[in-house]
Amino acid sequence: MKRILFLSAVSWLAGLAPTRAAEPAAPADPCILQRQFIVDQPPFPSSHASTIVETPEGLVAAWFGGSQERALDVSIWLSRHDGTGWSAPEEVANGETKDGFRRYPCWNPVLFRRSNGDLLLFYKVGPSPESWWGMVRLSPDNGKTWTRVRRLPAGHVGPVRNKPLELADGTILCGSSSEDRGWRVHLEWTKDPFGLWSRSPALNSALSVAAIQPTLLRYDGDFQMLCRTKQGRIYESRSYGNFLKWTPLTRTVLPNPNSAVDAMRLRDGRVLLVYNHSATSREVLNVAVSPDEGVSWEAVCELEREPGSEFSYPAVIQASDGRVHITYTWKRQRIRHVVLDPALARPRPMPDGQWR
Repeated sequence: MKRILFLSAVSWLAGLAPTRAAEPAAPADPCILQRQFIVDQPPFPSSHASTIVETPEGLVAAWFGGSQERALDVSIWLSRHDGTGWSAPEEVANGETKDGFRRYPCWNPVLFRRSNGDLLLFYKVGPSPESWWGMVRLSPDNGKTWTRVRRLPAGHVGPVRNKPLELADGTILCGSSSEDRGWRVHLEWTKDPFGLWSRSPALNSALSVAAIQPTLLRYDGDFQMLCRTKQGRIYESRSYGNFLKWTPLTRTVLPNPNSAVDAMRLRDGRVLLVYNHSATSREVLNVAVSPDEGVSWEAVCELEREPGSEFSYPAVIQASDGRVHITYTWKRQRIRHVVLDPALARPRPMPDGQWR
């Protein structure tokens, strides 16, 4: 099986970067233009599972934060970038019940801006991934205020971790998954997130491949999903012309340490993937590109490497100016924001022995 080659980049030691002053790129990674923390000193000790979107007024990012994952004080936090720096985080959702007597942790926010201008915030609420439920909020003003909120119908969580796709007819197609009866992936879709929802059957048997958190890619009328698994590899499935029918999940050449991935199709036609290039550890975070619709993969750069640390749950978009924006969890403490120039995201040689 073809190996994927990865550049051994200069390791970045974590330091406190001013919110409005981006860190310079490492000379060994010319495609990296900026690196900064969204919040230097968050008002909570743990941050995780970020999401990012572009609006006409700038970037918006969200994540869940609190004392620790699963704690009752974990809420959804949001920050906006005005072109010079990130705003102070504000709580935009929490797990308090309507009667105010109970509170649950929040999970996995997903920001998505529809073609009609509505900004949607999907997130999960509940004691665990086995029993959580989906929520959606709407902002008419690019995340300044939120005017509608709804709990999704029973059995639906919306986009479970990664951004959805909006199809030509307005359908929002979401990669989703469940963990209550083993790890299984499925699709959910709707034309009105505050109306009717549909979902597909599970696309895998949890006994053969334990997969969750698909990221979706579109190639004209065809689709590909890349999934986190417990099998030490990223697995994929494809749909040809009809998102209701998918091929069986099969493993790719890319390793996966049971950690989330995210991908997108660049305007030049390539696919860009952010993931941990390891079968066992989240201590490295990498970027790869595919020139052939996700069939083969080539190394671009290494975003992080530090033994014993965690860098995980990336989110990636390409902005209107062509730059690529990536956010990810930095040591479970903060959310880091990295800007790439995709024109410089080119394959590069590296010594053998990088399969870990």
